[in-house]
Formats: sequence, structure tokens, C-alpha cells
Amino acid sequence: MLLAALLCYAGFMALCLAMDKHFSDLIRRKGTLAQRRCLRAAGAGLLLVSPWPAVASQGWALGLVQWCAVLMASAGLMVWLMPYRPRVALGLAAACVVAGPIGVILARLG
Repeated sequence: MLLAALLCYAGFMALCLAMDKHFSDLIRRKGTLAQRRCLRAAGAGLLLVSPWPAVASQGWALGLVQWCAVLMASAGLMVWLMPYRPRVALGLAAACVVAGPIGVILARLG
């Protein structure tokens, strides 16, 4: 479940950074069109693969329900953090990007 949460949060942050306003507020420079397209594709890709860990661990019936809960929780966390602590939201997304592949490796080993 944690891996699904990491993927969801990182995907939402990538989609958030694909917008001009958020990119310039968080990165402190204007993003290029290629960067925004890449972030949009990365965000959509992360959100598309995020149900995989939940479904793999719990099956289709329970996994999709848990994935929906994780999806809403990660979106809610990001929406809550962005107005008050945008740098924390960005740092949390960076931690998710680092911890995600580690989680995949640990899940395959265990």
C-alpha cells in the first residue's frame, strides 16, 4: 500500500509542476514547454501504474478500493500542503521518487 501511495503522490506532484504557476513558484524559474510535457507524461504514467502494487497485494476487489483511498489521501495531502508549505510538498514528492524504486526492489525480494 505504501508503494501505491508514493506513486500517487509523486504523480500528482508531477501534474502540479506541469502547470506554469506551480512550476515557477516551486522551482523559481519558468519551465519550458518540453519540461511541462515531460512532467505531464510522467504524472499520468505514475498515476496509471499506481494501482499495480495495491492490486498485486490485495487482489482486484480489495486492491482497487484501497488504491482509491490512497489516491484520495495523497491528493488531499498535496492540496493541503501546497498553499501552506509548498517547499515541504515538493520535498515530500522528491522523497517519494527516491523511495518508490526502493519499495519496488524490496517488494520483489520479499
